[in-house]
Order: sequence, then structure tokens, then C-alpha cells
Amino acid sequence: MCGVDYGVAHVAIIMDGNGRWATNRGWPRLAGHRRGAERIKQIVRTAPDMGVRYLTVYAFSTENWKRSTEEVLGLMGIFARYIEKEADELASLGVRMRFIGERGRLDGKLARLMGGIEERTKDNTRLTLTVAINYGGRNELARAAARLARDHAAGLISAEDLGEEALAARLDTVGLPDPDLVIRTSGETRTSNFLAWQAAYAEYEFTETLWPEFTPEELAKILSRFGTRDRRFGGAKA
Repeated sequence: MCGVDYGVAHVAIIMDGNGRWATNRGWPRLAGHRRGAERIKQIVRTAPDMGVRYLTVYAFSTENWKRSTEEVLGLMGIFARYIEKEADELASLGVRMRFIGERGRLDGKLARLMGGIEERTKDNTRLTLTVAINYGGRNELARAAARLARDHAAGLISAEDLGEEALAARLDTVGLPDPDLVIRTSGETRTSNFLAWQAAYAEYEFTETLWPEFTPEELAKILSRFGTRDRRFGGAKA
């Protein structure tokens, strides 16, 4: 598995099934989220050896605020501890860490930790790990459109330039290539408002595996299957 480049530069993952994994064992849902965070560490360590240069994971959606206060607060604590505990290792592995989503609603300490690790790892190039927290694709598009409207009103962009490139330049993911492959774990087959713009031409893979059980070996198998797909991006089949 290690050292094989499968030709997939950007993988995005909807990490689903943490709560179900814990519930199946009679454990609190937060135990599943903690195990899920451990799984991210393993995938981050091994993904570059498979040719992956960009890894984007869906950690907390704009809709996840509907969950219980206990679970939401617990998740925010897990995010903060992950950043604090993994900062040194991420830096030593050459991982750049980025966050997408709306930060205004997040706890101040968590937001500061996010900004700190982004600054610390900004020059790393082995892998870019992007974590979506308080993120929703529709919310991102609405915020980008609002920025575009403000820039137009301020005379920074002309009406003739109000196109796809201008909007894309105001998305949270500016500077990142679009994902080649989106993986969703846990057997669900929804896209759940994840990278609505960026994944327009991505390939999708849905696996029954719950996220805490998703291994580098399964990732390698999925990447290998990706190589057999004919990606035409709207063009005719040869």
C-alpha cells in the first residue's frame, strides 16, 4: 500500500458513523467522535504515501448545531484537543492545516487555536489537511455571493467580471484544487451540503464502513478503483 501513487490528488471525506459506532457498543456518542479523531490521524499519516496531496474532511456542519448541547460542546472540546495535541506532529510531518466554514459562532479559544495552527503550518507542502467546521455548502455560497456583491458595490469588480471565477475566488476553499474524489462512510448516500460548488465534477464513493473503522487499506482500495473510472467532465466518450 505505501509508496503507491493512485493518481488522486485531492480526496474529500464525509466522516459519518461515529455516533452509531459508539451506540452499537453501548458507549456514549462522544466516545465514537474521539475514536473518529484518532482515525483522522492515521489517514493523515498514510495518505501522502498514496499520492494524496490534499485531504478535506467534514467535521461539523452548519446543521450539526441541532444536536444536543452535550454533544456539541463535547465535539468542540475534541476539536480543540486535537489541534493542541497534534500541532507538533502535523508540523513534523509537513502537513499544512486549514479550516473552512464560518468561525463567528465558534468558541473563542477554538477559533484562536485554529488560526494559530494555520499560521504555524502555512509553509508545509507534503499534505494540506482542510477541516470543515461549522461548514455548509449553501452557507459558503451565500457568503461568497455577499462578498462579491460588496466588492461590486465598492467598485472593485465590474459587472462583466461577475462570473464563475470571481465567485470561486471568494469561497472558503480559495487556493485549493477541486476534489477528485468524495468518500462518504457509514452507508449513507447523501452529499449533505458538503462542497456543493467544488465537487460538481468529483467522483463519489459510498462505503458501509463506519468512520472509526475506516482504514488506510480501505482508502487504498477505493483509490485503486478510482483509477478505472472514465472522467470526461461533460465531454463525449472516446
